[in-house]
Amino acid sequence: MASSLSSPLLLISLLFILLPFLSDADLHRARLRRPDLFSESELAATGDHTTPPTLFFEVTKPIETPEAQPCSLLLLQHDFGYTYGKSPVLADYSPPSHCSFSKFSKIVLEWKATCRGRQFDRIFGVWLGGVEILRSCTAEPKATGIVWTVKKDITRYYSLLSKNQTLAVYLGNLIDKTYTGIYHVKIHIHFYPEEKRFQYSEKLAAGYDSRADLILPISRSLPLNDGLWFEVQNSTDIQVKEFEIPQNSYRAVLEVYVSFHENDEFWYSNLPNDYILANNLTQTPGNGPFREVLVNLDDEIVGAIWPFTVIYTGGVNPLLWRPITGIGSFNLPSYDIELTPFLGHLLDGKPHHFGFSVTHALNVWYINANLHLWLDDKSTKTEGKLLNHIISPLSNSEDLNFTGPDGTFLTKASRSVSSSGWVKSSHGIITTQSNQDFSYSNSMVMGNDGNSQIVNQEIQFNSSVYAKEESDHVYSFKSLKTFPLYMYSNTIDEGNGSFQSIANLTLGFNEKKVDGLGSFISSLKNVQNGQGMMVVKGHLVTRGLGSTQQDYRYHDDKLCYSRNISSSNYTILYDDVNSLCDKKPESHESLRFRKWPFLSRRVFLACQ
Repeated sequence: MASSLSSPLLLISLLFILLPFLSDADLHRARLRRPDLFSESELAATGDHTTPPTLFFEVTKPIETPEAQPCSLLLLQHDFGYTYGKSPVLADYSPPSHCSFSKFSKIVLEWKATCRGRQFDRIFGVWLGGVEILRSCTAEPKATGIVWTVKKDITRYYSLLSKNQTLAVYLGNLIDKTYTGIYHVKIHIHFYPEEKRFQYSEKLAAGYDSRADLILPISRSLPLNDGLWFEVQNSTDIQVKEFEIPQNSYRAVLEVYVSFHENDEFWYSNLPNDYILANNLTQTPGNGPFREVLVNLDDEIVGAIWPFTVIYTGGVNPLLWRPITGIGSFNLPSYDIELTPFLGHLLDGKPHHFGFSVTHALNVWYINANLHLWLDDKSTKTEGKLLNHIISPLSNSEDLNFTGPDGTFLTKASRSVSSSGWVKSSHGIITTQSNQDFSYSNSMVMGNDGNSQIVNQEIQFNSSVYAKEESDHVYSFKSLKTFPLYMYSNTIDEGNGSFQSIANLTLGFNEKKVDGLGSFISSLKNVQNGQGMMVVKGHLVTRGLGSTQQDYRYHDDKLCYSRNISSSNYTILYDDVNSLCDKKPESHESLRFRKWPFLSRRVFLACQ
């Protein structure tokens, strides 16, 4: 599940709902837990199968596909009910033989699910041949039913999809008298025929096709009684996987999937241990708000991930994510680490191992990876050498200032990882330089006698890859990511046994991509604002509200897409969509600070 504390919160107008007991000794945890809330009107509607299900969705750009109709394959149809702690559901996959075309320019995975009743939010994974191709979170259902679809471009797994494989899906779910929601799931793969306009994007440079020739799973192996991911339980836990690579490899990229749960689901709001000890908050998650995923190769750090703060569909205030879900919650991002400089070390014909750990971790982090390899079909043996590898020590500082339960905390961190090496293949002698640069800042304020918390955090996660021959540029790429987060939560005693719980947040995922010469490739600005409130008296919620606004802006040299949307308690207030491009791409700074006007098409639904 997304969290051991997750459960539905279904509030529409005036609610009279059962609320589990929340201990006054653990107010920080209570502000972020998902209480077990369900209205009498929703319970009465459980048997209503005439009301159409509510559509839930994540705001993202559409996948650009050829105009021709795809050749589609139904890969799995399954009802996930009593599946918690059980083995993943398996299905056989074979390359589609019924298609009228044999080469594909785009391949899209489609997950579609429905659910009716009451249920936790659940984390789930989809693997093909042990290679993870989707990590996601289920939507939390309502009594009259919900439906949601996730579409993901999986063209980068082309070589994997060209062979017979075993599909594995893990969605741990529980059914009892209280939690009745069964997830009815269909998984399709859509294969689109070749089309000329997709050829340039797929062929980056000689020998640098975006599709790897071989993908090795760096995950746990079947049979298992849960997912194929590794579970990192604490800050000293290192999960290890041994592997070997073909001797004609000339490029290597490690794709890493990360998600965080239980005591670290809200790691960015975790309090310093000194504060917890001083205030005797024995059940409050600690270790402060900084986390870093480290990837080591044969016990040496080769890359890091400072993850985006995904908020699952029951997180903070569940009403914020109905029907617009949190950024990345339906399609969690994966992170690429260029390992080509280390191929000289890996091409010795011996087994090697990856290790995964999380700095300051509490239980539990789910991590696994896919090793993408490019093979030289004109030789049986390539060779290489690591030229340089520099890992800066983690710079991490804390400034704590508190008296009793009120105070301020400032946490800052930075790190860089740089490596270079050459590989000799039929493509020539190519030198690859890989760089990662990170910076982190988290400002936290505790007030109202420890009942309020403000978190203001920003992560900058920049990476670059430069590949060149002796006198010629081969390939270059730079990604500049910024992950801003602002969260305010407060619990206010209103007297007469009643209190008000408030949670407001801003969540952003911004990325600019350029080539090695600084030329624009693409830009994304994705920002959500949410405001949530509920009033609780005794064990009853007397009223509640959740509103979300999202501004999504993407453009590259071929596609422009923007969507400005707002919802409140299941109702879409407006939905603006625009696919018109400006004449010139905007700079990263203008994307960061510009105040966007209304768009060309506005659809008002609030009064309908």
